[in-house]
Amino acid sequence: MSSILTNNSAMVALQTLSQINKNLGTTQNEISTGRKVDTARDNASVWAISQTMQSDVDGFKGITDSLATGSAAVAVARTASESITGLLKQVKSKIVAAQDPSASQTKLQTDIAELTLQIGSVVSAAQFNGLNLVNGSNASVDILASLDRASDGSVSASSINVSGQDLSIGTGGAVTNAFTGSGGAVGAANENFSQTLDAAGTVDIGFGANADYTVGDKLSISIGDKTATYTVTAEDLATGNVAAETIAVGVADTIRSMGQNVSMVVDAGVITLTNDGTAAITVSGNSIEAGAGGLGALSTLNVDDGAGGNSGAALAAIEGLIQTSIDAAAAFGSSQARIDIQSDFVGKLTDSLKTGIGALIDANMEEASARLQALQVQQQLATQSLSIANQAPQNILSLFR
Repeated sequence: MSSILTNNSAMVALQTLSQINKNLGTTQNEISTGRKVDTARDNASVWAISQTMQSDVDGFKGITDSLATGSAAVAVARTASESITGLLKQVKSKIVAAQDPSASQTKLQTDIAELTLQIGSVVSAAQFNGLNLVNGSNASVDILASLDRASDGSVSASSINVSGQDLSIGTGGAVTNAFTGSGGAVGAANENFSQTLDAAGTVDIGFGANADYTVGDKLSISIGDKTATYTVTAEDLATGNVAAETIAVGVADTIRSMGQNVSMVVDAGVITLTNDGTAAITVSGNSIEAGAGGLGALSTLNVDDGAGGNSGAALAAIEGLIQTSIDAAAAFGSSQARIDIQSDFVGKLTDSLKTGIGALIDANMEEASARLQALQVQQQLATQSLSIANQAPQNILSLFR
């Protein structure tokens, strides 16, 4: 049906032109912004997902910085531990030299004292922005490593825990009557002991019921090339507890963690240690008073026999100290390696998240450009169609004039 009052053709042409212009505007916006989803109006669901992912990307940028500073702090501690190990080896060489009766033990003792001071300087200087991981002031630090988003949208932070080490020297000495019933060479006032165990050999390591134990005292047991250290706790000394028995249990647990080929029986504050291997091993123990630091025994080393020193005891003590610094360096090395691995992973994860966000909201520029050209042609045709539709009623009206 044709009508001179209602121009249906013009209305259809106008609707078509309006839709084309709308699509043209959308396409032009994609090309100008580079995104097919720029606001929540474009696609609310996709926009919401992309914003959540983008917030995670921004968070991981902060995590990357945290891992970088954490790695640097641990690297400082590792370097210091390695340097201290080297200095302790020099101390050992002085102690070995003191075994020679013709050596000047007084001069060697002076060298040991200077090396001890240098170790103290290294410990004090080994800090990163005030964080010192080798002087015993920090039991551990947590380095932010990841943001973990659960399926319900909740986010939790994950950290890498780095244990601090105590390589300080301090001024404390050994613990009087720390060990009792121990075989082999026993130090003055039962402060340390050393014994060689043949295959199937045994030694009773007892802990003095009347020892001058205080919270924080350290008892180190060396078996072969490994050393385990136990720190006396307040619970060990609590009223009603027999300190010797609770400490024996704690020390036994640290020995088990060493993984050496030995077996133990713990009874009434005494550890009976048996060599289950086929080769002889050396078992020794040292005690360090609280506040003396992990290398506190350095301050008591004395190879000057003329002043009452005992180079043999010093040699036994230095082995444990070297192992302490080696263990510290190894622990820091493992922590730094893990931090660096996590940093590499976070970088790759961030790149993957960015790629995922791009797949959701980025415009396909080739497709958008082709669509823009097509819409521009459609716009021209629609404009012409509207013009033709508007001319038809005018032609009809002209017949009545």
